[in-house]
Amino acid sequence: MEKEWLEQFKQYLKVERQYSEATITSYFEDLNEFCRFLDESGGLKSFKDINNIDVHAYMSWLYDRELKTTTVSRKISSLRAFYRFLVRNDKADQDPFAYVSLRRHPRRLPHFFYEKEMNALFQAVCGDDPLTVRDNALLENLYSTGMRVSECVGLKMQDIDFPMRSILVHGKGKKDRYVKFGSYLDNALKAYFEKMRTPVMEKYQKEHDFVFVNHYGDQLTPAGVSYILNKIVEKSSLTTTIHPHELRHTFATHMLANGADLRSVQELLGHSSISTTQIYTHVTPEHLKRDYRKFFPRA
Repeated sequence: MEKEWLEQFKQYLKVERQYSEATITSYFEDLNEFCRFLDESGGLKSFKDINNIDVHAYMSWLYDRELKTTTVSRKISSLRAFYRFLVRNDKADQDPFAYVSLRRHPRRLPHFFYEKEMNALFQAVCGDDPLTVRDNALLENLYSTGMRVSECVGLKMQDIDFPMRSILVHGKGKKDRYVKFGSYLDNALKAYFEKMRTPVMEKYQKEHDFVFVNHYGDQLTPAGVSYILNKIVEKSSLTTTIHPHELRHTFATHMLANGADLRSVQELLGHSSISTTQIYTHVTPEHLKRDYRKFFPRA
């Protein structure tokens, strides 16, 4: 296999597409898996020699493993991106995956928390303990801004404009956007800076600008955020699990449910396409009951 093509593709994803290391790693896991399949199915061949028979065999192999349709779709998307790169750079004549027809997968509604559930989470982080104050600010930040977890851990002090109550978010693909915030996050962040971040940074002599830190003053990681959120759930009255992205879903759902414009939510979430934002236009049971009582004459 042409190892230099893979290295050039990696540089393309990093420099031109400006993808994160995690995204690039995901692409290459899919590419390496395809190479292993070819090796086990009769020997490796050049990327430019892959034909429809190889593609059909690979597709059958994926489906035989009973992978989720979304997983198969992601793997094929990675290979298509690679072959588009090869074709544009005259390293291959065509993309053998271009006309692959994938099974349609059911469109599931994003999981989100109802307002009562969010109140229960915030009740679990009431208190003056420094870590509790930090956890409250973290939860408030994710919920009030709809940030991705990567954007949250990458947030820096200079990105927050308290007088304007605005945050500069550095999104995927180096796309920046501004999000507004209200008094809850304003108070939560100021309390966190005073009671936890500043004392911890001084105690361990840390010097960096990342907003959210662990108990040693180091930058909080995505895994650390997930750990904190699950501890919050354990302390609450809820019997569920939580993923940081579900707070992003919750932010979008609550915005739309309370009358926000779809385009505004698109901008706040940093979606390049409004079709991505449209998954949040589902209606909640509360909305159904409210509309039923409002519009049905015998309600």
